[in-house]
Amino acid sequence: MARPPGVSTESGKTQRGIQSVEVGGRLLQALADARRPLALAELAAAAQIAPAQAHTYLVSLTRLGLIKRDHLDGGYEPGPLALRLGMLHLDHQPAYRAAVPRVQALAREIGCNMAISLPTAQGPTIVHYVPAGTPLHVNLHVGTVMALAATATGRTYCAFQPDIHWQPIWRQQQPIASPDALARFASTLEPIRQRGMEHSIDTPSPAVSSLAMPLIGAGGVLRLVLTAIGSTGTIDVDWHGPVARAMRAALDAIPQTPERA
Repeated sequence: MARPPGVSTESGKTQRGIQSVEVGGRLLQALADARRPLALAELAAAAQIAPAQAHTYLVSLTRLGLIKRDHLDGGYEPGPLALRLGMLHLDHQPAYRAAVPRVQALAREIGCNMAISLPTAQGPTIVHYVPAGTPLHVNLHVGTVMALAATATGRTYCAFQPDIHWQPIWRQQQPIASPDALARFASTLEPIRQRGMEHSIDTPSPAVSSLAMPLIGAGGVLRLVLTAIGSTGTIDVDWHGPVARAMRAALDAIPQTPERA
């Protein structure tokens, strides 16, 4: 196996690294590129190493918390340390930093619970949650991955993402769907793109409704999804209602600063 190239310094000299660390990094990179949990064989193939060797590295990466294994299907996905590192990186992203104080103020203004979700390998994932409305019988918190088909956040995520990003996740969440179900779901996304928002009423949780809007950055890239959540009958999820107007104003106030890689 060819050794990955070293890191060049400003003086032009190549610094010597640790090959085993770089091989482990290839597994992490393969998982990040896949944007979904991977079985051992898939992960090894993507990282171009033998499955037996990959397993040894995955044991160590799991002990470190960089990777975790789903006990039901055996797939590997980012672990708690990887998520903490991701949150650290997130803290330095201009759109997220600018969104947090505005969303906190918005929650107080409209009296609704507010969630900021980011596109991740597992789907739209809540990275900031402000409980400002009445207590809800829903289990939403930082780290919750929103279902693509069942939630306004998930459908908004799909509407403003390339198909290749969301379709594998949709198939994983809908394992027994009929062959034409994906096409039917995709056909519902164009109206969401046209109006720039989506709502859910009494779904997926009874008596809970929500309204979701995307923040689109340069080049049409989805930066985040902002979701207002409240009790049905209390939260106004009309396309032109006061909650929608306040959310749009908050998103429009976020500077369109280029994101860091």
